[in-house]
Amino acid sequence: MSWLRALKETARSGLTIERQSLEPLIALRGAAGLALVVGLSLAFFGPVIAAGSAFGAFQAAIATFQRSWRPRPVLALVSGVSLAVSTFIGYLTVNHTMLFLALLVLWTFVAGLTWAVGSTAGIIAGSNVAIMLVTITLPTSVLDAAEHAGMMALGGLVQAALIVLFPVRRWGAQRDALADALAAEADYARRLRDDPVAPFDPVPLMTARSAAAVTPRQARRRPAELHGARGVAERLRPVLASLADPALGVPPEGPERYWAREILGAAGSLLDSAADAVRHGDAVRLDEEALSVLKSPDTEVILVGPPRRAAERLVSLLADVIEIAEGTGTDDTTPGEPLVPHRRRPTLLRLVPVVYRAMRREMRLGSTVLRHAVRVSAVAASGYLIGLVLPFGHGYWAPMTAVMVMRPEFTQTYSRSVARFGGTVVGVGFATGIVQLAHPTAWPSAALAVISAGLMYLLMRTGYAVSQVCVSAYVVFLLGMAGDDWAQTVPERVLLTFVGGLLAMVAYALYPAWETPRLRDRLAGWLVTDGRYAATVLDRYADPASRSLDDVRTALLTTREARVAWQEALETARHEPVRHRGISRTAASDAEDALAQFGRVAMLMEAHLPAVSATPVPEAAGLAVALRRTTEQAAKAVRERRVPDWEPVRAELGRRDAEGPVPDAFVRDGALLLLDALEDFSRALEGTGKP
Repeated sequence: MSWLRALKETARSGLTIERQSLEPLIALRGAAGLALVVGLSLAFFGPVIAAGSAFGAFQAAIATFQRSWRPRPVLALVSGVSLAVSTFIGYLTVNHTMLFLALLVLWTFVAGLTWAVGSTAGIIAGSNVAIMLVTITLPTSVLDAAEHAGMMALGGLVQAALIVLFPVRRWGAQRDALADALAAEADYARRLRDDPVAPFDPVPLMTARSAAAVTPRQARRRPAELHGARGVAERLRPVLASLADPALGVPPEGPERYWAREILGAAGSLLDSAADAVRHGDAVRLDEEALSVLKSPDTEVILVGPPRRAAERLVSLLADVIEIAEGTGTDDTTPGEPLVPHRRRPTLLRLVPVVYRAMRREMRLGSTVLRHAVRVSAVAASGYLIGLVLPFGHGYWAPMTAVMVMRPEFTQTYSRSVARFGGTVVGVGFATGIVQLAHPTAWPSAALAVISAGLMYLLMRTGYAVSQVCVSAYVVFLLGMAGDDWAQTVPERVLLTFVGGLLAMVAYALYPAWETPRLRDRLAGWLVTDGRYAATVLDRYADPASRSLDDVRTALLTTREARVAWQEALETARHEPVRHRGISRTAASDAEDALAQFGRVAMLMEAHLPAVSATPVPEAAGLAVALRRTTEQAAKAVRERRVPDWEPVRAELGRRDAEGPVPDAFVRDGALLLLDALEDFSRALEGTGKP
């Protein structure tokens, strides 16, 4: 799309107010922690140190609102301590411009690289650098700076202590992630009744998998209903699909199809009940009618072959889900399958080398994270120098704004820049009006600052613009408490906020990290992982005794990640002001459908993997080798803008037919469906679409 249209869309998205469920108790707890720290600091140390300590407690509370599976007290402590260290070191160098600039560039570069670990680390690190630019102006001596740093760390400690003493929905994030995964499976089961090849979004399952990783301490304290249900939910998806599929499951019409619809509807009902129980920690309320369908002997009479096996497997898995949701499950196992241990999450000390390796991997040309780190460090230094040159004072507002709004992705950077400026104008205007009318002293200013922060905690998930209104008012009241004249800071802040946002937008335009040119590479990556997944499944048919389910599981997770990376890249590219390079929107959509169908067929074959004692199907080994080799060659063709050729796979199937039919008709039918999907993929890239 054009730059003008892209700017309009990002501006609109930045000013959008979202309807999200509010969490008033958590917001109240964060505001109470801030009030406690500000009140004690104001009473014992005076308004200037109170302002510094307020920033520490304020940022620590914000850190606990980020989407992270780490314990909230840990996030608060890390945020408070890191801000304290940044402020103290920053104060020691702030009077030496070149030395401080070097520190600022290093600090922001490292903060930019922390996006390699995840968005939570990136947001906390960037916010600490931005707030440090303000807090280093408050102390007047080294001892004063040490006191400020200590109170900031205390602010993080107070917020952490309040979370421990007054918990709100323990394990709430993990409960929601698991419940969302079960609810997604329930919705999938219902959609399969009307559309036997309905698509499934793997993101809820991926989120639940991430949430299931726990530290050793968390593993000892985790509620019983969070043990094992995710693993069962993962195994449910292929079973549901295999029961509904018209090619490898029940026929499109007839009594088998009718009964499969009944079973799928019952499964959806029970999964919804389990999801609700997990989310709220309540007992499972089962639908008796759904239970009667699943327990009915009609299944053994109506269904035969693979559909019957799928139905029996589904009933067994649903029983496991209900047991776990009720807290009566004993471990993370399913009868007849190996033990699946809980996923381990490293402790903070063990996380240090993990973070280092992740950041080091991004130190390469073409890395989106490295480009972001370079951009944000350059803009922070430029903004700081501009602030020094302009005759306004308080020049830190420009670099602070730039660091706060910049993200590795175009849309978020531009939309947040617009939202930041709009929110700043409204928030500063509102707070200024109150200051002019009431002329509050230190204590009333502190109270107004706490109220503004509490409103931000409450409304921060409804949109960035709304939160910036509250943040702007908070800073005006806080600096007013510290003795800064509003007439000095408000006009300057509005103008310098605009400068900072403009710098961020210009920097991205001059040194972008567009996803549009990478679309073919993302598509090729998904193709390769899909091919390896299907080949791994075929290997299990070829030699059931020597193959491990771990290989199949690893291949599935890899292709799932590649698929989500492609979808996110495609969505990001849709908003970028870049002409399409090598793949049209129609071709991308058709190719995505073809690869989704390919992965779906492989998943159906996985649902019926043979037991260790089953008769091998040696013919499947040749098909697996052909799939691996050909999909890797096809991925290279996609990157080079050529149409893949699937003749080796077609030839392998033909050779097997010439030697005699494959003993396992299920493998033969599945291989033909895989080839059909690959040929649809090539037709999509040719622009001819499906036949």
